[in-house]
Amino acid sequence: MSFKVEVVASSPKSILGEGPHWDEQSQSLFYCDIYGTDASVLRYDYNENKVYSAKIDGEPIVGFIIPVANTTKTCDFDEYAVGLGRRVGIVHWDGKTRKALLGPIAFEVEDDQPDNRFNDAKADPVGRFYGGTMRIESKGDISEVASGKFYKYIKGDGVYELIPNIFISNGMAWNEIENKFYYIDSCRFDIREYDWDPSTGDISNERVAIDFKVNGKNTGFFPDGMTIDTDGNLFVAAFGGSKVLKVDSKKGKVVLEIPIPAEKVTSVAFGGPNLDILYVTTASIAVNAADIGINPDSKQSELSGRLFKVTGLGSKGFPGIKVRV
Repeated sequence: MSFKVEVVASSPKSILGEGPHWDEQSQSLFYCDIYGTDASVLRYDYNENKVYSAKIDGEPIVGFIIPVANTTKTCDFDEYAVGLGRRVGIVHWDGKTRKALLGPIAFEVEDDQPDNRFNDAKADPVGRFYGGTMRIESKGDISEVASGKFYKYIKGDGVYELIPNIFISNGMAWNEIENKFYYIDSCRFDIREYDWDPSTGDISNERVAIDFKVNGKNTGFFPDGMTIDTDGNLFVAAFGGSKVLKVDSKKGKVVLEIPIPAEKVTSVAFGGPNLDILYVTTASIAVNAADIGINPDSKQSELSGRLFKVTGLGSKGFPGIKVRV
């Protein structure tokens, strides 16, 4: 296999780039810079080969961005669900201007955990919201306390807790053909597989699909964001490992390593007109947020925090699903 890894030339250097979402309608990749000082939300326009970015005033932490389904455009503004600490808010943004406007708050979780925040989130194939929380990095070692939870949200119905005791809620992927759901809590160093009920969105029958530990120990990276291809293979960002791993979920083994010229690889999503380009977000910070904005990535720091694309993998993925909130 001959694949090619390139930096997206117009992409800025993010502090903590995360959560890529390919929007088929606009041929755009949306992602966020969780602790971005100049930009919270970003959009890579495939046809223009250009990245646009915006800040949400008064919001220092933006955990994710997902286009909202079935919205009515007003003054050329689209709506996006964004993670704002423990809240999920609706933001209006035209995809080009430097400011995104915060609208209503859809819901909030964990009043008893003020030091937590939403991390990764996605919509399932039906459009239901799934997302989880973690302790804010500046509040202490994120690998010490499993204070987070994993939720689903159904519009008009409410929020449901699916998994308790989460360290760092991260990668998600659905195999709609086999009704399977895959999930990563980064500090457990594995991928969990669940049966997924498309009618209710419930998950059950947890099993470890792949364990990245060797002799019970961390091998030097955290499994982070994740996506799935049309053959059911999982693509997993290795935070601290300078790579993306292609995983055969049935055999539970890594079948390909894709080197990325940035140490802290955060997440992945397929996109492009043929859904055969793997987009990769990265960070330029150390693992714990006591170092946010202070200590840059120690390896290949010039490219750390940039957006990358991988072509020639011979794999295709699925477009991002808009969320109903």
